[in-house]
Amino acid sequence: MSGWRKKRGLALCASAAGLLLVPGLAQADSLIDNVNGMTLDSKGKVIRFTGMVIDDEGRVKQLLDRRDKRPREMDFQFDGKGQNLVPGFFDAHGHVMDMGFGALTLDLSETRSLAEALARIAQYAADNPNRQWIMGSGWNQEVWGLGRFPTAAELDSVVADRPVFLSRVDGHAAWANSAAMKAAGVSAASKSPSGGTIVKTAGKPTGVFVDAAIGLFKDAIPAPKPAERDLALSKAQDMLLANGVTSIADMGTELQDWQSYRRAGDKGRLKIRIISYAAGIDNMIAIAGPAPSPWLYDDHLKLAGVKLYVDGALGSRGALLKQPYADMPGESGLALLSSAQLKNNMSRAAMDGFQTAVHAIGDKANDEALSAIEELNETYKGDRRWRIEHAQIIDPVDISRFAATGTIASVQPVHQTSDRLMAEARLGPDRLAGAYAWKSLLDSGAILAFGTDVPVESSSPFPGLAAAITREDASGQPFGGWMPEQRLAREQAWQAYTNGAAYAAFAEDRLGSLEPGKRADFIIIDQDLLLATPAQIRATRILQTWVDGKPVFVRK
Repeated sequence: MSGWRKKRGLALCASAAGLLLVPGLAQADSLIDNVNGMTLDSKGKVIRFTGMVIDDEGRVKQLLDRRDKRPREMDFQFDGKGQNLVPGFFDAHGHVMDMGFGALTLDLSETRSLAEALARIAQYAADNPNRQWIMGSGWNQEVWGLGRFPTAAELDSVVADRPVFLSRVDGHAAWANSAAMKAAGVSAASKSPSGGTIVKTAGKPTGVFVDAAIGLFKDAIPAPKPAERDLALSKAQDMLLANGVTSIADMGTELQDWQSYRRAGDKGRLKIRIISYAAGIDNMIAIAGPAPSPWLYDDHLKLAGVKLYVDGALGSRGALLKQPYADMPGESGLALLSSAQLKNNMSRAAMDGFQTAVHAIGDKANDEALSAIEELNETYKGDRRWRIEHAQIIDPVDISRFAATGTIASVQPVHQTSDRLMAEARLGPDRLAGAYAWKSLLDSGAILAFGTDVPVESSSPFPGLAAAITREDASGQPFGGWMPEQRLAREQAWQAYTNGAAYAAFAEDRLGSLEPGKRADFIIIDQDLLLATPAQIRATRILQTWVDGKPVFVRK
C-alpha cells in the first residue's frame, strides 16, 4: 500500500493475509491521516476527524481535525487519500464456530425450493464420497414456499447410503434422513424430550426435529477434531474481517470452542475480538470456573457470561407465545426452561458475577425473562446488564419493563426483513404491535445492541443498518417500510451496532468507538454512512479492516 510512509528505518511488509508489521520491529506511535473519519460518542453524537494518532499499544491517542498540527515524530504514517473511516462493527449476537463450520459444510441458505435443495444435497454427496455424514445448514421451508416441513423420505431419495443431518437456518430445527435416524436410534417409539418435538405423521418420525429434540443426534454425529475446529475458526475470522466486523459476542460458547479460541490466541492468530457467553451453566463453569475470565490476548478474548434459552424460533413454531399461533391453533410454542429453572440458572450465574443473556423470541418468553429479571434484581444489586437476545415479539405492555429493569434488548434488525411475511402468518395482523419494535424500545429508555445472528444471516452489518432505518428489504418492500413507526434514525442504528453492542458486553471502556484510550479498530469503506442512501449502505464495500492499529484485511 503506497499510503504507508517508512520512517526511522522501519517498514511494513505485505502478505497473503494483508499488510502486517515486520516481525521483531517495535511499533511506536502511528498517524492515520487524510481520512473522512467518523465515530459516535457514548451519547450518539457524531465526532468527525481527518487524522488519528495511534499509540504503540494499538489504542487511539488523539483525533485530529484539518486545523490541528500533525505530530512530527511518527514512526508510521498512512495516507487515507480522503477515504471514509469508521469504527469496526461490533456484532452483539453471533455464533462464531457455527459460522466457520457452515462455510466448510453444505450451505443451503441460497436455495429457493425443495427441488433445488435436494439437487444441491445430491451434488454435495457425490463430491464428498468419503464423508461419513453429510452435514449442512441453512434450509428454510418458508423461503421454499413449501407450506410444511421437508421429510426424511425426500432426503432418502437423493442420499440413502449414509446419514444426512441438516440444521434449519435458525438452528432451532434439523432435517435428517432415515440413515441418520437409524444411527441415532430414533424410531416410532421415540418420545419428544422436554422442550423439543419429534415431528411425526401417523406415529412415525417425519425426519424433522425441533429444539431439544435435535439433541437426540448428539452422540451419533462424529465430533469435529481440534484441527477441524481451528480451521472453522480461521474461516470465520476471515469472513468477519472481510465484512468489517472486528468484535463479536459469541452466543453459546462450548468448552471445545473456547479451547480453539485459546489455541488461536496462544499462537497469535486471534485477530477478531470474541466476548463469549457460555452455552449453559456447565460450560460456563468448565471454561471460567468461579468468575468471568479477564480480558486475554490484549483484549481479544473474554468469557463474560452465560447464554440461556427460554424458547425456540418463530420459523419452527417453537417461539413461546401468550396466545396460540394464528396459523396453527392449539400450538403456543415450546418452553425450553420452566420459570423456576430459568431463575435458578440466572441466579447461579449472577452469584459469581457472570452476565446472563437470555434467548427469548415469543411474547410469553420475553414476559418470562423480564419477570425473572425483576425478581433477581431484588437480590443481585449493581450493574448487571441483563440481556434478552432477539426480543422479537413483545407484548406492548411489556416494552417499558426493559428500561425499568436495566435489561438490554439485543436484537438483529435484518431478521425483520427476513421474517416479515412469516411473522404476519404466525401471529396474525392484531398481534404485531410489539413485533421487532426497536423504536418503541429505544423511546422507552432501553439500550439497543445490534447483531446479525450469523450464520442465520450474513455477518455483514450493512443490510441490518439499512433495515433499521427503512424497515424495507433489499428490494424496497414493503414500500415505506413495514410498521414504519419503528424506523430508527441512522445515528441510532449505527450506535446500536457500535457503542450499544460494546456496552451490552461491558466493553464500552475499550471498544465501540474511536476515542482516546480505546482500541484502534476501524474500517475503511467506500460510502459515507451519514450521507449514503439505504441502497448505497446495503452495497457498502469494505476496503480495509484494521485491529489494534494494524491492517488485518485489505481488499485486493
